[in-house]
Amino acid sequence: MAITIEQLTAFLGWSSLINIGILLISTLFVVWRRDFAVKIHSTMFDLDPRTVSAVYFDYLGRYKLLLLVFNIVPYLALRIIA
Repeated sequence: MAITIEQLTAFLGWSSLINIGILLISTLFVVWRRDFAVKIHSTMFDLDPRTVSAVYFDYLGRYKLLLLVFNIVPYLALRIIA
């Protein structure tokens, strides 16, 4: 059973929406509840709170980049050719 372009486009579309939701929730949590998140993660991983803030920024940036490269760009390419 082969996957069609329409099925792959639908899959990437839904995958993009789910990942955008995760990115949005993560960003809102880090922005609105930063003190709470930093306290928990600095204690769990024995890190300096300033380091945890830098790790959050790095995580959000990498997640956004991976979302663009592996979900949104292929989805848009398939929409263009289909």
